[in-house]
Amino acid sequence: MRVGGRGVILDSNFLFVPLRFGVDIFGGLEGLLGPSVVCLVPAAVLAELELLRVGASPSLVREIDFAVGLAGRCRVLEGDRLEGEGVDDLILRLAVGGGYLVATNDGELRRRLRGEGVAVVFLRQRAFLEVEGYVEGLG
Repeated sequence: MRVGGRGVILDSNFLFVPLRFGVDIFGGLEGLLGPSVVCLVPAAVLAELELLRVGASPSLVREIDFAVGLAGRCRVLEGDRLEGEGVDDLILRLAVGGGYLVATNDGELRRRLRGEGVAVVFLRQRAFLEVEGYVEGLG
């Protein structure tokens, strides 16, 4: 899928950042990566959020609803999971195959992405976004 800008895949935990830490992820991504940034949410991440809703506490349901609302500001990135593939595996495959950055706070996923040469945006010190890895066109 061509996105017409710098594509960034957001995982489920990154969608919780604004509510949990008061950080504007969209403004932060644009500030880091420029105005042509395009936020992408895999359909599998939306499904993962819906799964989290099952049996969740009312406060977690509110957080999930907020995250889903934020995802509505992103383009949905289609891509079926392969047999035995988890959501993180899919994100890794989509990022490598599409040349996308990934926004996540998941330490294990960050490590795997960096091992494949994928640049990662993450929350630093609970206050601001930072890019880890090489991003063409950024100083």
